[in-house]
Amino acid sequence: MTSADTGTTDGQLESPSLIGQELPLDIGAVAHGGHCVARHEGRVIFVRHAIPGERVLARITEGEADSRFLRADAVEVLSRSPDRVQRPCPYAGPELCGGCDFQHVSLPRQRSLLADVVREQLERLAGIDWPVRVEPVPGDVDGLRWRTRVGFVAAANGKPGLRRHRSHDVIPVADCLIGHTELPDVTSALDAGAASAQAVVSGTGERVVVTDPKAAPVVTEQAAGRTWQLHASDFWQVHPGAADALVAAVIDGLQPAAGERCWDLYAGVGLFAGALAERIGLGGAVVAVESHRRAAESARRNLADLSQVRVVTERVDRFARSRIAQGRLDLVVLDPPRAGAGAAAIRGITKRRPRAIAYVACDPAALARDLATLSEGGYELVSLRAFDIFPMTAHVECVAICERRPSASERNT
Repeated sequence: MTSADTGTTDGQLESPSLIGQELPLDIGAVAHGGHCVARHEGRVIFVRHAIPGERVLARITEGEADSRFLRADAVEVLSRSPDRVQRPCPYAGPELCGGCDFQHVSLPRQRSLLADVVREQLERLAGIDWPVRVEPVPGDVDGLRWRTRVGFVAAANGKPGLRRHRSHDVIPVADCLIGHTELPDVTSALDAGAASAQAVVSGTGERVVVTDPKAAPVVTEQAAGRTWQLHASDFWQVHPGAADALVAAVIDGLQPAAGERCWDLYAGVGLFAGALAERIGLGGAVVAVESHRRAAESARRNLADLSQVRVVTERVDRFARSRIAQGRLDLVVLDPPRAGAGAAAIRGITKRRPRAIAYVACDPAALARDLATLSEGGYELVSLRAFDIFPMTAHVECVAICERRPSASERNT
């Protein structure tokens, strides 16, 4: 029943909204997700557009008087960090486009902030104390003009736009500065009635606009010394230098040897499977596992010349405990989605006792959780590289190499 006096259910008073209130805050450490942590009267406030060590005037964007924590934007800098820079993009900032988190931060400091996040997640969620340095991707100069796939939506004026942070509101954007210079214009697609349109430029220069992911055209990419064909809306790294950087980190970490048997899990269109196959030779074997049927079909076509590769269309957790997944296993590459591989998939892998596992992670929290499960299964982290594949944003890509701890009997021999 709704009270006529309060407009609430059963006469209970709603907690007053704090949205719009402004507070002076001292900014603490960076947190996972593109914001920093501040405290006011014992309550945590997650503040965007700030830098650790600053004092800012913050405007509350989410939260009520009884909320456990609040969210806010730094709308005025009262004490400035030496790492603060002028934002290159006019659409970046409080109440504007949510695509970039760190345009107000110098690139070296952005990378040190990302390293802080990875370190904190590893320690808190996996109990791992590990030094982290975030590397720029080869070819990146100023953190701009790298994104080869950008999804636009129609703004109120009918022009292409991007979403406001944590909102369905659309900000008209005449030019996205992290977007690749060769991205096609999506205006005509939106004018024709499409609710959204993805602009894509491939590594071979093909330019397409996708309004229906199910009917996306095929584009050609080049990486790891091979040519890859995939549907334009299917997964491919959006930074031009990312695929080569990640393949190199995986191969350097695993050191595949001739004749070894490998799994490439969450294989996509076959990138890591191809690199593994060329190093293990015809005497080895690679099973590439991908649940997305269209991506798996692309992998079969892309790897058709490598007879030592078998592509399986299946969920990874199911595959890992299936009858197909039998026999000797030496190496595993994991490249899961943002949520991570999960305990079931990890346990299925560790039961097979490969000598080494390469985990490619786009989320440090998911990586840390899965590393904790790997540790339970007898594996330890031996190396970790982190890459600034998404400059100006809070996203970071990691390649973690884990090796099997020798058993007591193995240590005594």
